[in-house]
Amino acid sequence: MLRRSFLAWAGASGLTAAASVAGYLQWREITPVVHAPGREEGHFLRDRKPLPAPSQALSTDVLILGSGVAALTAAWQLRKAGHGDFLMLDGPAPYGNAAGGRFGDLAYPTGAHYLPLPTQDCFHVRELLSDLGVIVRGADTRKPYYDERFVLHGPEDRLLFNGVWQDGVLPHEGVPAAELAEQKRFFAQIDALRSAVGADGRRRFTFPSERSSMDAEARRLDAMSFAAWVAQNGYRSPSLLWYLDYCCRDDYGAGTGEVSAWAGLHYFCGRGGEAENAEQGAWLTWPEGLQALASGMERLARPKRLAGSAVRVRVDAGQGVEVLCFALERGVARTFTIRARRVICAMPLHVAARVVENMPDVHKQIHAPWMVSNFVMKRFPRELPHAPLSWDNVVHGTPGLGYVVSTHQDIRVAPPEKTVFTSYVALSGRDPREARKWMTAASGEELLALASADLRAAYGLQFESCVERVDITLRGHAMAVPVPGFRSDAGLLALREMDGPVLFAHSDLSGFSVFEEASWWGYRAAQRALRG
Repeated sequence: MLRRSFLAWAGASGLTAAASVAGYLQWREITPVVHAPGREEGHFLRDRKPLPAPSQALSTDVLILGSGVAALTAAWQLRKAGHGDFLMLDGPAPYGNAAGGRFGDLAYPTGAHYLPLPTQDCFHVRELLSDLGVIVRGADTRKPYYDERFVLHGPEDRLLFNGVWQDGVLPHEGVPAAELAEQKRFFAQIDALRSAVGADGRRRFTFPSERSSMDAEARRLDAMSFAAWVAQNGYRSPSLLWYLDYCCRDDYGAGTGEVSAWAGLHYFCGRGGEAENAEQGAWLTWPEGLQALASGMERLARPKRLAGSAVRVRVDAGQGVEVLCFALERGVARTFTIRARRVICAMPLHVAARVVENMPDVHKQIHAPWMVSNFVMKRFPRELPHAPLSWDNVVHGTPGLGYVVSTHQDIRVAPPEKTVFTSYVALSGRDPREARKWMTAASGEELLALASADLRAAYGLQFESCVERVDITLRGHAMAVPVPGFRSDAGLLALREMDGPVLFAHSDLSGFSVFEEASWWGYRAAQRALRG
């Protein structure tokens, strides 16, 4: 498959067959290292393989199941309140979608890589950023002052469109005037919606999304697809339609036809944080992505972490909660139990449904599979003219979501000798189950062909000679897709309101996976756990 896809790309680029074959043979010398965090444990749990009797029994006041953003937020809040009697069971994928990695001195993300400036509504995120020193002062004001090391530097983003780089991600150079006018009309409509208030007095779009309006208009938007809303409002510009679909794939792992209109609009209307020392809507980023925040919360929380995953969560009347846990060691399972007064279940809901006894039914959430691929570069490739290498680099018309540069925030006289290009691909446009099957069965060469598509389009044959190593991270259930009707699901509403021995805390409760939502549920669960 790699040879066929490489030759097809070479032919489309006008390269000779001899040159393309030479480039292909050189590329084949690099064998990617493929990671699938949580796959072995997840399949073990799914297949209900027999387990040995527990070899150990532990107890704690509060047990946190998981070690992603929601779990770490809960741990940070517990510790901040002076409550130290808690344990954290890591789960199969430590740090979840906020994980990162290192190659020598080079750090890179293997999950999410940025955080938009939080608005005042997102007080829980501002509190965290203040505790971590990312906000230097004014966390409760409209415009806090941020540590400039973490505010995204320019050039921020660019788009390869019709073979030429241009600033920004929305196509505009070489786009007909009628399309530009339609783009302008769309963003004028977004500006109006950004400040809209529902009939229930709530902002129509905000973070955390739980605090957004749920009036009749919100329910109408949630019941239809974003593509239907776009068509209903008369938007037909190819450049705008591509951009809207790209934004949905980038945040939700699915296109405009699969996500609800409410979710599509929330992407544009829910944010817009301000800062004393940055432009409105600026971003925060780190070389290792959001692992910088996850690791920071871990330092603040100082949790006692245990390796392993929950296999059964059972509430015992009057005796708290008993959790049966397992850990795989070279494919062999050992088990132990943990008894707690309260359990914060910070795991994906499709996993929790297999673990938590008598859990309320939730509509069958669709989870989008993703690939995050890190290319360790021994040198920077030569750039096409017009727009310089940016933090985010997107190629128009490909299945990929572009690539980010891990050393972008470095301030030095000359660029570093080496860097990491991180490529993102959401396997949208196909049934997620079939996409996961393909990811599981695909060879390293097939994965590499897809992971490198945007980079090969940007740099041609020279790219391969610049690469030293490739690490591909497969996230089969990376994020819940906010499909039409997701906000009104009775099961989700029930889980959000549970305030008993088991508390739920995961971005799945919101129906989509972003830092602001995951941290909100962890924050709220900790407050409830502290109430006794």
